[in-house]
This record gives sequence, C-alpha cells and structure tokens, in this order.
Amino acid sequence: MTDAVSKAAEVLKEHRESIDRLDAILVYTLGERFKHTQAVGKLKAEHALPPSDPARESTQIARLEDLANRADLDPEFAKKFLNFVIEEVIHHHKRHQS
Repeated sequence: MTDAVSKAAEVLKEHRESIDRLDAILVYTLGERFKHTQAVGKLKAEHALPPSDPARESTQIARLEDLANRADLDPEFAKKFLNFVIEEVIHHHKRHQS
C-alpha cells in the first residue's frame, strides 16, 4: 500500500468514526425531543387541546430553515426533516387523544 493510499485510509477511518459519533448524538437527541413532545401530547389530551398547532409548526420550520442556512445545511433537507418529525409528533399526539 502506498503512503498516499495509507493516509487516505486513515483519513477515511477518522471521518467514519466522526459520522458514527454524530449518528449517536442524533439518535439520543431525537429520543430526548420525543420525550418532551410525548409530554406535550399528554398535556394536550388532558386539556382537550388540538394535536397540531399550525402556527407553531410554521414558526419552527422557518426557525429550522434559518438554522440550516447558518449551519451550511441544505434548508430544503432541514425542512423535510422537520416536517417528518412534526408528522410523527402529531401522530403520537392523536394516539393520546384516543
């Protein structure tokens, strides 16, 4: 193996280790987020509040798009991601209302 290939393999390994750590952070962060949204869902169900809040959702999407731009992340990807998370949260909230 040449020195260049060996160096490339080491750099690749370091990138993959970073990706693995970041994946773990994402999963644990989503877990924490869903704990809070489940608590919100229970609170909404107890007080007969609607499972979704379109004004809040719109504000959150705009906020995330801004954060994505500042983080040099594609804002369309960030928007799709948050919309997916919001759909899951609303689904959970509706289950609490049943």
